[in-house]
Amino acid sequence: MTKYKKQNFSNTFKNARKGMRLSIKSERNIRIHIFTAILVLISAYCLNFSITKFCIIILTISAVISAEMFNSAIEFSLDSIYHNRYSRMVGMAKDIAAGAVMVVTISAVMIGVLLFAPPIIYILTH
Repeated sequence: MTKYKKQNFSNTFKNARKGMRLSIKSERNIRIHIFTAILVLISAYCLNFSITKFCIIILTISAVISAEMFNSAIEFSLDSIYHNRYSRMVGMAKDIAAGAVMVVTISAVMIGVLLFAPPIIYILTH
């Protein structure tokens, strides 16, 4: 068995927290997503969103941040394996991972528009 198979439950959380810290420290896009997420949550609170809408927002935020973290993990892994040398296949894999982040982000923006537009339009027209 490898050392990773022998971890106890608390080490799993310790490693997950370490991964979160590493991604926040090393990835500017994740910091941007987190900042945006905080603004969205504050706005939703100010607009008195229902629990259901809050859940949708939280799931959407976690999807975007998770996709960005997977993208970063793929990039770091490939850079490590290929020692930062250019490879057409590595470039394609990184582009596909970045495309996945873009799909989730565009979906998140569309969900945001659907959730935030009606109350904002109501406030502006009354």
